Order: sequence, then structure tokens, then C-alpha cells
Amino acid sequence: MNVNWIAEKFKNFAVLECEGSSKLYKNLALKIAEDEEMLKLSSNSKKGQPIPNLLFGAVHYLLLKKSDHQLCEFYPSIVPNPNMDKNPFPYFKDFCLTNREEILLIVKNKLVQTNEVRRCAYLYPIFCYIYQKTEKPLSLIEIGSSAGLQLLWDKYSYSYGDNEIYGNKESLVHLTSEVRNGNIPSDLSNIPPVDYRLGIDLHISDLTNEEDYLWLKALIWPEHKDRLDNFEQSVMQFKMNPPQLREGDGVDMLNEYVEKVPKDSVLCIFHTHVANQMPEDIKNEFLQKVDMIGSRRDTFHVYNNIDDRKLHLDSYINGSKQHRVIGDTDGHGRWFDWNLQSEIPS
Repeated sequence: MNVNWIAEKFKNFAVLECEGSSKLYKNLALKIAEDEEMLKLSSNSKKGQPIPNLLFGAVHYLLLKKSDHQLCEFYPSIVPNPNMDKNPFPYFKDFCLTNREEILLIVKNKLVQTNEVRRCAYLYPIFCYIYQKTEKPLSLIEIGSSAGLQLLWDKYSYSYGDNEIYGNKESLVHLTSEVRNGNIPSDLSNIPPVDYRLGIDLHISDLTNEEDYLWLKALIWPEHKDRLDNFEQSVMQFKMNPPQLREGDGVDMLNEYVEKVPKDSVLCIFHTHVANQMPEDIKNEFLQKVDMIGSRRDTFHVYNNIDDRKLHLDSYINGSKQHRVIGDTDGHGRWFDWNLQSEIPS
């Protein structure tokens, strides 16, 4: 890979992803963008993977496994009072060079599979909306499900900036999010019934396996204690209600599993922050498959990161397709926009 291209990736990551979210990763990303040794190390990442996330995840993973390097003092996920005065980059680079072979092994073989459970805060009102309009139980197929935590959106409870609690009020998981623009449906009290749920991923992360569990934990940014808490609680909830997960190419396997979906349910195909890792031809093939499925049965497609970062809802009712833009969402689910106003045709 061209190091100048990788440097731009780190600069964009610092500005677009880290600003206002992670001071540690922002500072490190900007320094890495100027350091040829670190850029060359990062160039070993798997093709199609988000390089900054992969490198930072690899370092965090090793720190969580063996927290005896001075770099640990900058990580709020490891120490209660992180060092805010020193420049962390020299320690970060030393750690990377000291553990170069282990980092290489990780970036060459691991996948960035952030199961950001708080994204369910915007999935829940979408699925409520679909159920209210169709009055049919839902059948869920998630593409790029990783460990499957988002498949359990109906098992969690939610708050949106007021005293109301929606969803499963007995859940171990309580997710909070802000509706930045617009107003979500007034009635979110009825949890949509789910007849079928399946997650497909190129690599299923097994939450009963300590290495897989630790890798997903390492992909959570060090300052994000609320995300870490959500993850830990959702893992406990997962073990109580494990969904069906299948390893393989979701685009290739889609038609096979659609045939297993109950005919008297409404099919919901969804994915968040996954399509950006698909090559253009695979994206096009995927969208064509969804169109074909929608021509045969009522289907909803919920997604982002195909053409832009906005959240979209495509509905196929009686063979008629309608496209809606729901709005922008925060990558970690802290806020979202809600622009669903028009009726779904019956």
C-alpha cells in the first residue's frame, strides 16, 4: 500500500471519527500520519479493512492482555486516572515496535467487527415503525452480524432523552440515545414480535471464546466507558438469548436463507457500518438481490454506508419499491436523526 494514501486515512480518521469522541486516538492518528515507520507497519492490514481501527484495536488488544507497558497509563480502559499531560505517541510507537511481530499477526488476520450495540437505539424505532405499518411479525437477517448483539435489539430497553423507557424493561441492557433532528414515532411501547432471526458474517465472533470476546472489547475506544459497559451487559444478555449465526458470505448466502423465512412474516434485511467494506461490484450485486427478493415478497432493507453515511430504509410492498432517508447517525449510536414522515404504501 502507498504510505501517503495510508497517511490520509489516519488524518481523515482523526478529523472525521475522533474529533469530540477520542482525544487519545485523534492525537495518535495525527502523529502516525507523519511517521513512516508506523505507516509501513499499518500497511500490512487486510485489504478492505479500516486501517486506523485495525491498528488501534491490535494495540488495545495486546495492552488488555498484558498491561505492563508504560503506554497503559494513557488508556482510561486500563487505568482509573490516565495520564493527560505527556505526549502518548513516543510510548505508543515504542510499544508497536517492541511488539511488532504480534501486531503484524493481528493486522494481517483480524477483522474490524465492532458490534456497537447502541446502534440498536435507532434500529428499535425503525422496526417498531415497520411493525406498525405492516402488522406482521418480523423476520430478521443481518449481514455482517459479527457476534450478533444487534440481532437482539428487541431484548434491550431504551431511553431517548426523557423519562420514558421503551423496549424490554426487564433487560440487563439499557441504551440511551438522543434524537438530534425530528421526532421518533409516538408509540414505541409495543415490542415487535420476531418470528425468525439470523446473522451472517465472514467471521463469526464467538462470545464464549475468550480471544474473540477480548478482540471485540479491544475495538471499543479507550475513553468510551459507556460503550464498554453496554458491551459487557449485552454479552450477558446474549448468553441468555443467543441468536442463530452462520459463517460465510452474506451476499452469496442471502437467497438460501430468505427461503427459510416464514411466509406470513415481513422480511427485514439490515446492516450497519458494513457495506463500506464491500467492493463496488459486490454492493451492486447485493442491491440487485434485495430488489429481486422484494419483487417476490414484502421486504424491508435497513442500511447505511452503501453510498453515504446516512441511514436508509427501502420498502418493497406488493412488489412496489419506496426509498427513504432516515437521516444521519452517530457511528456509536449516541444520536440519530429521524426523518420518516410519509406512509408506507399498503
